[in-house]
Order: sequence, then C-alpha cells, then structure tokens
Amino acid sequence: MHRAVDDIALYADIRGEGEAVVLLHGFPLTHRIWEATATALAREYRVVAPDLRGMGESGLSSGPYLMEQLAGDIAAMLDALGIERATFVGHSLGGYVAIAFARMYDARVARLALVTSRLGADTPEIARSRRELAARVEAENAVDAVLDTMLPRSMAAENLAALERTVFEIARENTPAGLAAMLRGMAMRDDAHDIAAELSMPVTVIAGAEDRGISLDEARASAASFPHADLVVLERVGHLPMLEDPAGLERALRALLAR
Repeated sequence: MHRAVDDIALYADIRGEGEAVVLLHGFPLTHRIWEATATALAREYRVVAPDLRGMGESGLSSGPYLMEQLAGDIAAMLDALGIERATFVGHSLGGYVAIAFARMYDARVARLALVTSRLGADTPEIARSRRELAARVEAENAVDAVLDTMLPRSMAAENLAALERTVFEIARENTPAGLAAMLRGMAMRDDAHDIAAELSMPVTVIAGAEDRGISLDEARASAASFPHADLVVLERVGHLPMLEDPAGLERALRALLAR
C-alpha cells in the first residue's frame, strides 16, 4: 500500500495482526529483503515493512535524504496506520533510521533491534567515498556502480553463490537518483552513541560473524552502549542475516519481542 507522506507517496508491505513490528531495510535494498522475516512474524504480529524514501516503490524527491527526514516519514506512515508504538528492526541503513526515530520519538519505540548496523558516524574517508560513489551513479545514470562496489562484500563467502542473484534483483528495483540521494544522506548522519546511552527500552544488537563491514568488537561495543541490550552473533553470516540465516534472525527477534 502507498500512503501520502509529506511530498511523496511512501510504500509499505503490511501483513498480520497484533502488536506492530516495523522492519527497515538497508542500502541499496528494498522492503523485499524482509520477505522471510515478515512472513514468519506476521503469524503473531502486525508487520510493517516500508520502502524508505526514494527506494523501491516509494516516491523520489531531491536529496540528500537525512536520517531524521527518513524517520519523520516513518512516523507519518505509522500515524496514518493508527500505530502509536512499535518494535523497530533496522538493518544497516535501516538501523540508522531506527536510531534517528528513537532520538525523535523515543516513547513510540517499544523495543529496538539493530541488525548488522552501527552507532558511529562515517569516518571522513568513508563519507568521501559515499559522495564519490553518488556522483559516479549520477554521471553514469546507472545503479551498477553501487551494486558492483557493495553487494559482493555483503555476504559470507559460502553464501554468495546462492544469494547473489536475489540480492542484485532486489537492489535493481532502485533508481540512480534515489541511491545517490541516500548515499549523501548516510554520509551526513550524526554519531548516535549519545542517544544510545539514554534509551531505556530492550535492545538487541544482531551481528554476522563474517560481516566484513562491522567487526564483532564494534558490535559488542554497540551493545554495551545501551542500558539494556543483548548481543546475538549469527555464525556463517555476513551483512545480510535475513537472507543468510533467516531462522537465526527470527529466533533473535522473537527473543526480543518476548522481553
């Protein structure tokens, strides 16, 4: 379904009944990355899996897309759906948005899961590489530069052959303009360690043991930054646990939902 949000129409896949769970996808992906997770959780919960602004089936606007703007989009969508409070599950970029949402609307966050995501802002070098990649995507008017740069490193080596085609197909649902605007917004995001220390809701940090972008030491430090956080490490998993180990991810989320 689409809902008018500010200057765009935001799309969300909505299924199930009960307590709300919001699934926020990573970059350069769409809500479709959550198919197995949404199907499993919808047996007991109302699952809302949006496409973030400029991604997938959601409307495109000029960028950069700041994390606070994306969080505001989600708040407006939840208002339209009559959802006051939810559990937020954010994967990578989606984790940045979930943290921004918690900073702005902490009373609306019942629980928080950060899935292969981080609290820190980009280093100057990473921010510069994002801006350079955004410029390249625009100049070539194609998403291939993002796919070739980011996706092959996003999975454990043993999972790459089986899952690469699926991930590329999902990522190709995005436009060059949307990806460029999101890259620039990610490069501008703030460090979130300060707000983590103030969030009192139950938190689960979910890490992939073979994630080449976020080390286990960083994941442990992220979990330690919250007053009430657990760390779950999924073995033989890289940056995409919803595809690489959907059953393990479901177990971790159900444990959080039981808290």
